[in-house]
Amino acid sequence: MNVVLDAFRAPTSLRIAAKVLGVPFMWLGYKGDPMQPPAPRALTALGPAYIKFGQVLSTRPDVVGDELAQQLRVLQDKLPPFPVAEARAMVESELEIEVDSLFSSFSEPVAAASIAQVHKATLRDSGRDVAVKVLRPGIEKAFKKDVDAFYLAAHMVELLAPSARRLHPLEVIRHFEGVVLGELDLRMETSSAAEFAANTANDPAFRVPQVEWFLSSRRVMTLDWAEGIPANDIPAIIAAGHDRKALGENVLRLFLNHALRDGFFHADMHQGNLKIAANGDIIALDFGIMGRLDEYTRRVYAEILFGFIRKDYRRVAEVHFEAGYVPADKDIDEFARALRSVGEPIFGMDATRISMARLLTYLFEVTERFGMETRTELILLQRTMVVVEGVSRSLYPQINIWEVAQPIVEDYIKENIGPKALLRDLTRTARVLGRFGPKLPQIAEAALMRQSEQPVPQRHRGGWESAGLIALGALAAGGGFWLAQLVQAM
Repeated sequence: MNVVLDAFRAPTSLRIAAKVLGVPFMWLGYKGDPMQPPAPRALTALGPAYIKFGQVLSTRPDVVGDELAQQLRVLQDKLPPFPVAEARAMVESELEIEVDSLFSSFSEPVAAASIAQVHKATLRDSGRDVAVKVLRPGIEKAFKKDVDAFYLAAHMVELLAPSARRLHPLEVIRHFEGVVLGELDLRMETSSAAEFAANTANDPAFRVPQVEWFLSSRRVMTLDWAEGIPANDIPAIIAAGHDRKALGENVLRLFLNHALRDGFFHADMHQGNLKIAANGDIIALDFGIMGRLDEYTRRVYAEILFGFIRKDYRRVAEVHFEAGYVPADKDIDEFARALRSVGEPIFGMDATRISMARLLTYLFEVTERFGMETRTELILLQRTMVVVEGVSRSLYPQINIWEVAQPIVEDYIKENIGPKALLRDLTRTARVLGRFGPKLPQIAEAALMRQSEQPVPQRHRGGWESAGLIALGALAAGGGFWLAQLVQAM
């Protein structure tokens, strides 16, 4: 615990609180695996939810230091496994058929993480190799205990640190609980894997293993076996002769494409969930945590990235205010100046010279100064951005994230914030209005009645006039937004 607290330069109050909260675990005798290094041993002892936190830290040696990051990497896929006999029993119970009837071979665990472990098996009928993922016994109860502890901590934060209420700790925990519940149902992961595979089928140098629907259930998931080098095995990647620069850039490029183009992205992209195929393809694994972005949020995200790339900090500030990310009573010019102080030092600088720990600390200070509240809908995106950048840097430490991002963001801007998007949005608006056309007079008159709180004469012509005003207003609003975008681009 001290190693983690030291890495984050934790203040005395936080150190005392952490030690007090850790006392019950010492009383219960939770010491962790003595064969593991100190940091992962402590997190493993605390529970699976804490392991998730450790997995994120393991991708950021630039934040926590090389030594701690190296220790924490065992949390990605090298946790103590449970016996193969229990896994076989789980498969037979879930699929209602004997393991030996389905598979000609069923290996010992080849990877074990916080939620589940994976076995390599061979299908008896086709001879094809598959990966069988099995949930840890009792994992639901263990996670519930962790989440209850998180709720307690969130209540304590809101009670003892009023300034932290803008971070909405309780809402964050509720969001985390929802994500965890989805991860504990492998039927949902199977569905996510299939959707992700369909979305990315034409992405170059990227693969998603195909799922076996009829060999998957709530606690068991089966998909094609993926052969490759784990992305955290840098010596093996070097020995295989892979282009580390191309790999690092491709990881970042893929994430941006999936988030912006599809609005559906892998939200747990640490090195343990990525393999490098012999031909250099990146293979994604573990689809328990996926993120979604609606179209509006994608446009906001793209404009913010585009503003940073162009060093147009005023526009970045405007987008934050327009989206409601910064309270309207704050000074937009001051916010733009704060953004410049964040962005300028990292442009054109070798990534190895940037102190991400210091940068993240300053970013937190900026959000506090301008009263920015936590947006739960963006938590997975922000978390994944931190992880993906860390993975890219581990593969190629000198990576320039802005150079990689620029063409992707520019292409998205051209397609979604320009004339094509204007026509597309107006077409959608017209389609929606057409669908509700017969009901528009009643909708309009009902709205007017609620507004005036007085009966409105039932006049056919007047109803259609009101409907026409609503339609014209909707079209004008959409057109006005895009006209503003076009004028600004000139």
